[in-house]
Amino acid sequence: MALASPPGAGSPDLDAEAALAARLRLVVTRLNRALRQQVAGGLTTSQISTLATAARLETPTLGELAAAEQVQPPSVTRMVAALESARMLERRVDPDDGRVVRVAVTGEGHRTLQRIRSMRNALLARRLRRLSVEERRQVADLVPLLERLVDS
Repeated sequence: MALASPPGAGSPDLDAEAALAARLRLVVTRLNRALRQQVAGGLTTSQISTLATAARLETPTLGELAAAEQVQPPSVTRMVAALESARMLERRVDPDDGRVVRVAVTGEGHRTLQRIRSMRNALLARRLRRLSVEERRQVADLVPLLERLVDS
């Protein structure tokens, strides 16, 4: 006779899915922490994120930058001021509407982002080299799946 699952217990498939989700969350968090520790230019992780977002958006307004970073406008204003002081960002008046201020990444900001990205890529490359050829192939196969998780 089969035993019934206790009330509130999930199915084995759901339990396995939840366990996989927990393991994935933990390993992604740990890997992200290791990567975020690779910094340059004395910037905080929030400043790096703001700088990278400004570069991706090219010349966003402060409001666009705040929305993309998911922070309140006063927070992004302080972040931009700090990055301006570090000569990583500069404010520009919108050529079509003089009331609008946009931010642009300076040459120094682009160079700093490139150094940080190079350091982070080097860390991952060193860790990947510890894996066997077959394990690296498995990681390569996994990347498109992780990209789908991020995009969904």
